[in-house]
Amino acid sequence: MTAVLELDNIHTYYDKSHILKGVSMTVGEGELVALLGRNGAGKTTTMRSVMGLTPPRQGKIKFFGKDMTGASPHRIAGLGVGYVPEGRKIFGHLTVHENLLVVHETPGRWNIDGVYQLFPRLHERRTSKGGRLSGGEQEMLSIARALLLNPKLLILDEPSQGLAPVIVQEVMRTVGRMKDEGISVLLVEQNAFLALQLADRAYVLSEGEIVFSGDAAALRDDKTRMEQLAGVAHAA
Repeated sequence: MTAVLELDNIHTYYDKSHILKGVSMTVGEGELVALLGRNGAGKTTTMRSVMGLTPPRQGKIKFFGKDMTGASPHRIAGLGVGYVPEGRKIFGHLTVHENLLVVHETPGRWNIDGVYQLFPRLHERRTSKGGRLSGGEQEMLSIARALLLNPKLLILDEPSQGLAPVIVQEVMRTVGRMKDEGISVLLVEQNAFLALQLADRAYVLSEGEIVFSGDAAALRDDKTRMEQLAGVAHAA
Protein backbone atom coordinates (compact mmCIF):
# COMPACT_ATOMS: atom_id res chain seq x y z
CA MET A 1 0.00 0.00 0.00
CA THR A 2 1.29 3.46 -0.94
CA ALA A 3 1.88 5.69 2.09
CA VAL A 4 0.38 9.18 1.92
CA LEU A 5 1.80 10.14 5.34
CA GLU A 6 4.85 8.76 7.14
CA LEU A 7 6.20 9.82 10.53
CA ASP A 8 9.62 8.40 11.33
CA ASN A 9 10.93 8.71 14.90
CA ILE A 10 9.45 12.15 15.58
CA HIS A 11 10.63 14.09 18.63
CA THR A 12 8.80 17.34 19.36
CA TYR A 13 9.35 19.82 22.17
CA TYR A 14 7.60 22.83 23.67
CA ASP A 15 10.60 24.84 24.86
CA LYS A 16 12.41 22.31 27.08
CA SER A 17 9.43 19.98 27.52
CA HIS A 18 9.91 16.78 25.52
CA ILE A 19 6.37 15.95 24.32
CA LEU A 20 6.72 13.43 21.47
CA LYS A 21 9.36 10.76 22.05
CA GLY A 22 10.07 8.85 18.86
CA VAL A 23 6.60 8.67 17.28
CA SER A 24 6.42 6.63 14.07
CA MET A 25 3.23 5.95 12.10
CA THR A 26 1.86 5.72 8.57
CA VAL A 27 -1.39 6.39 6.76
CA GLY A 28 -1.86 4.43 3.54
CA GLU A 29 -3.69 5.49 0.41
CA GLY A 30 -7.46 5.14 0.95
CA GLU A 31 -7.03 4.20 4.63
CA LEU A 32 -8.76 5.60 7.66
CA VAL A 33 -6.33 5.51 10.57
CA ALA A 34 -7.32 6.41 14.13
CA LEU A 35 -4.89 8.01 16.56
CA LEU A 36 -6.16 7.47 20.11
CA GLY A 37 -5.09 8.32 23.62
CA ARG A 38 -6.09 9.99 26.85
CA ASN A 39 -5.97 13.74 27.39
CA GLY A 40 -2.37 14.92 27.43
CA ALA A 41 -1.08 11.86 25.56
CA GLY A 42 0.36 13.98 22.73
CA LYS A 43 -2.30 13.61 20.03
CA THR A 44 -2.70 17.29 19.21
CA THR A 45 1.08 17.84 19.36
CA THR A 46 1.43 15.05 16.80
CA MET A 47 -1.01 16.87 14.51
CA ARG A 48 0.79 20.18 15.00
CA SER A 49 4.05 18.47 14.09
CA VAL A 50 2.50 16.90 11.00
CA MET A 51 1.08 20.24 9.82
CA GLY A 52 4.26 22.23 10.40
CA LEU A 53 2.80 24.27 13.25
CA THR A 54 5.23 22.85 15.83
CA PRO A 55 8.03 21.28 13.76
CA PRO A 56 9.85 18.30 15.30
CA ARG A 57 13.46 18.65 16.39
CA GLN A 58 14.24 15.10 15.30
CA GLY A 59 12.82 12.64 12.81
CA LYS A 60 11.22 12.91 9.39
CA ILE A 61 7.73 13.60 8.07
CA LYS A 62 6.87 12.57 4.53
CA PHE A 63 3.75 13.33 2.50
CA PHE A 64 3.21 11.21 -0.62
CA GLY A 65 6.81 10.03 -0.38
CA LYS A 66 8.26 13.56 -0.23
CA ASP A 67 10.25 14.71 2.82
CA MET A 68 8.39 17.76 4.15
CA THR A 69 9.93 17.94 7.63
CA GLY A 70 9.81 21.55 8.82
CA ALA A 71 7.73 22.75 5.85
CA SER A 72 5.21 25.54 6.39
CA PRO A 73 1.52 24.73 6.84
CA HIS A 74 0.82 26.53 3.56
CA ARG A 75 3.19 24.26 1.63
CA ILE A 76 1.74 21.16 3.28
CA ALA A 77 -1.83 22.20 2.45
CA GLY A 78 -0.71 22.79 -1.13
CA LEU A 79 0.21 19.12 -1.43
CA GLY A 80 -3.44 18.16 -0.93
CA VAL A 81 -3.70 17.94 2.86
CA GLY A 82 -6.89 19.18 4.56
CA TYR A 83 -6.71 19.91 8.28
CA VAL A 84 -9.63 20.28 10.69
CA PRO A 85 -8.00 21.50 13.92
CA GLU A 86 -9.10 20.96 17.46
CA GLY A 87 -11.46 23.76 18.45
CA ARG A 88 -12.60 24.32 14.81
CA LYS A 89 -10.81 27.71 14.35
CA ILE A 90 -13.45 29.25 12.14
CA PHE A 91 -13.76 33.02 11.63
CA GLY A 92 -16.43 34.05 14.10
CA HIS A 93 -16.91 37.54 12.62
CA LEU A 94 -17.55 36.19 9.10
CA THR A 95 -20.73 34.54 7.86
CA VAL A 96 -20.83 30.84 7.01
CA HIS A 97 -20.61 31.67 3.31
CA GLU A 98 -17.74 34.12 3.85
CA ASN A 99 -15.86 31.44 5.81
CA LEU A 100 -16.14 29.18 2.76
CA LEU A 101 -15.10 31.94 0.35
CA VAL A 102 -11.86 32.43 2.31
CA VAL A 103 -10.66 29.05 1.04
CA HIS A 104 -8.90 28.95 -2.32
CA GLU A 105 -10.88 26.16 -3.96
CA THR A 106 -8.92 23.36 -5.62
CA PRO A 107 -10.54 21.76 -8.69
CA GLY A 108 -12.22 18.46 -7.91
CA ARG A 109 -15.29 16.80 -6.47
CA TRP A 110 -15.95 19.35 -3.73
CA ASN A 111 -17.08 22.94 -4.23
CA ILE A 112 -19.29 25.29 -2.20
CA ASP A 113 -22.51 23.88 -3.66
CA GLY A 114 -21.26 20.37 -2.88
CA VAL A 115 -20.51 21.08 0.78
CA TYR A 116 -23.91 22.79 1.16
CA GLN A 117 -25.48 19.56 -0.13
CA LEU A 118 -23.37 17.54 2.31
CA PHE A 119 -24.32 19.84 5.20
CA PRO A 120 -27.81 21.30 4.49
CA ARG A 121 -27.72 23.00 7.88
CA LEU A 122 -24.83 25.18 6.69
CA HIS A 123 -26.85 26.26 3.68
CA GLU A 124 -29.72 27.22 5.97
CA ARG A 125 -27.32 29.27 8.12
CA ARG A 126 -25.14 30.64 5.31
CA THR A 127 -25.79 34.28 6.31
CA SER A 128 -25.20 33.66 10.03
CA LYS A 129 -21.96 34.75 11.68
CA GLY A 130 -19.63 31.87 12.50
CA GLY A 131 -19.52 32.88 16.15
CA ARG A 132 -23.29 32.38 16.43
CA LEU A 133 -23.21 28.76 15.23
CA SER A 134 -23.59 25.79 17.55
CA GLY A 135 -20.57 23.58 18.19
CA GLY A 136 -21.87 21.01 15.72
CA GLU A 137 -22.46 23.62 13.04
CA GLN A 138 -18.96 25.00 13.57
CA GLU A 139 -17.52 21.50 13.18
CA MET A 140 -19.44 21.03 9.93
CA LEU A 141 -18.12 24.39 8.69
CA SER A 142 -14.55 23.46 9.59
CA ILE A 143 -14.86 20.15 7.70
CA ALA A 144 -16.51 21.90 4.76
CA ARG A 145 -13.62 24.36 4.48
CA ALA A 146 -11.10 21.51 4.45
CA LEU A 147 -13.07 19.68 1.75
CA LEU A 148 -12.91 22.71 -0.56
CA LEU A 149 -9.21 21.92 -0.95
CA ASN A 150 -10.28 18.56 -2.43
CA PRO A 151 -7.69 16.90 -0.22
CA LYS A 152 -5.98 13.58 -0.85
CA LEU A 153 -5.42 13.35 2.92
CA LEU A 154 -7.88 14.70 5.51
CA ILE A 155 -6.68 15.15 9.10
CA LEU A 156 -9.30 15.68 11.82
CA ASP A 157 -8.31 16.55 15.37
CA GLU A 158 -11.00 15.65 17.94
CA PRO A 159 -14.04 16.32 15.71
CA SER A 160 -16.50 14.99 18.32
CA GLN A 161 -15.22 17.18 21.16
CA GLY A 162 -18.01 18.96 23.01
CA LEU A 163 -20.78 17.84 20.65
CA ALA A 164 -24.15 16.30 21.46
CA PRO A 165 -24.32 12.55 20.72
CA VAL A 166 -26.69 12.94 17.76
CA ILE A 167 -24.34 15.49 16.17
CA VAL A 168 -21.33 13.27 16.84
CA GLN A 169 -23.02 10.49 14.87
CA GLU A 170 -23.65 12.85 11.96
CA VAL A 171 -20.04 14.05 11.94
CA MET A 172 -18.74 10.49 12.06
CA ARG A 173 -20.99 9.46 9.17
CA THR A 174 -19.43 12.29 7.19
CA VAL A 175 -15.94 11.05 8.08
CA GLY A 176 -16.90 7.57 6.90
CA ARG A 177 -18.18 9.02 3.64
CA MET A 178 -14.81 10.70 3.02
CA LYS A 179 -13.14 7.33 3.30
CA ASP A 180 -15.71 5.77 0.96
CA GLU A 181 -14.86 8.43 -1.61
CA GLY A 182 -11.21 7.42 -1.52
CA ILE A 183 -9.81 10.18 0.68
CA SER A 184 -7.16 9.00 3.13
CA VAL A 185 -8.16 10.03 6.66
CA LEU A 186 -6.22 10.46 9.89
CA LEU A 187 -8.77 10.70 12.69
CA VAL A 188 -7.55 11.88 16.08
CA GLU A 189 -10.12 11.06 18.74
CA GLN A 190 -10.59 10.67 22.45
CA ASN A 191 -13.83 8.78 21.75
CA ALA A 192 -12.00 5.57 20.94
CA PHE A 193 -14.99 3.31 20.36
CA LEU A 194 -16.56 5.60 17.76
CA ALA A 195 -13.26 6.08 15.95
CA LEU A 196 -12.57 2.35 15.86
CA GLN A 197 -15.94 1.66 14.25
CA LEU A 198 -14.68 3.55 11.19
CA ALA A 199 -10.94 2.93 11.19
CA ASP A 200 -8.91 0.32 9.34
CA ARG A 201 -5.93 0.60 11.68
CA ALA A 202 -5.23 2.34 14.96
CA TYR A 203 -2.37 3.78 16.95
CA VAL A 204 -2.54 4.59 20.66
CA LEU A 205 -0.37 7.31 22.19
CA SER A 206 0.61 7.43 25.85
CA GLU A 207 2.94 10.08 27.29
CA GLY A 208 4.27 10.92 23.84
CA GLU A 209 5.01 7.36 22.74
CA ILE A 210 3.15 4.86 20.56
CA VAL A 211 2.07 2.00 22.81
CA PHE A 212 -0.17 0.18 20.34
CA SER A 213 -0.26 -0.22 16.57
CA GLY A 214 -2.57 -2.64 14.85
CA ASP A 215 -5.96 -3.63 13.47
CA ALA A 216 -8.76 -1.29 14.57
CA ALA A 217 -11.47 -3.97 14.79
CA ALA A 218 -9.27 -6.21 16.94
CA LEU A 219 -8.61 -3.37 19.37
CA ARG A 220 -12.28 -2.39 19.49
CA ASP A 221 -13.32 -5.93 20.38
CA ASP A 222 -10.70 -6.34 23.11
CA LYS A 223 -12.45 -4.79 26.12
CA THR A 224 -9.52 -5.08 28.49
CA ARG A 225 -7.05 -3.58 26.05
CA MET A 226 -9.45 -0.75 25.19
CA GLU A 227 -9.68 0.20 28.86
CA GLN A 228 -5.93 -0.10 29.40
CA LEU A 229 -4.70 1.67 26.29
CA ALA A 230 -7.37 4.13 25.28
CA GLY A 231 -8.87 4.80 28.68
CA VAL A 232 -12.46 4.04 27.73
CA ALA A 233 -15.07 1.46 28.56
CA HIS A 234 -16.38 -0.73 25.76
CA ALA A 235 -19.59 0.79 24.39
CA ALA A 236 -22.65 -1.30 23.64
